[in-house]
Amino acid sequence: MLPVTSRTRGFSLLELLVAMMIIAVIATLGFKQYQKYSANARYLKAQDDIRIVADGLDQYYLKHARYPDFGSYEAMVDNNSPLVKESMIKVGMSPQDPFGQPYEGKSTRGNYELKCQGDPNHPNEFGPFNRTPGQGMTTLNAAPVGATAPATGSPAPGGGK
Repeated sequence: MLPVTSRTRGFSLLELLVAMMIIAVIATLGFKQYQKYSANARYLKAQDDIRIVADGLDQYYLKHARYPDFGSYEAMVDNNSPLVKESMIKVGMSPQDPFGQPYEGKSTRGNYELKCQGDPNHPNEFGPFNRTPGQGMTTLNAAPVGATAPATGSPAPGGGK
């Protein structure tokens, strides 16, 4: 048995609880930042996907003097699409955005419009955007915090300024 006056080595319960609370606070802050950067990466990937398809439509316009007729974004990225067959966009592009929602889009002989709904969990930071010929990428809500402004792209052939 140990004498009452001597102290055993180790940590007290209070010291362990304080250390665990500090670790929990740091982990919570780190996880929040991870979620923010992860959402920003998915948003930038969605912008890039829309830009690739828009550039493919613009290349098609340059080659054929008209846009192809598509009723949906899914038809644009399908493996039988003229954009894929003529190597204007890459094979296997997803019809869904990185947030799991379908991209929207349509094109006619003289125009096209491509849309992404953005992050449904953070609509103020990573909101919807669209792209049309001559307009480039237009963000429909505020730009994401820490992200650069959406790319404007070059005007489409035969489009406005």
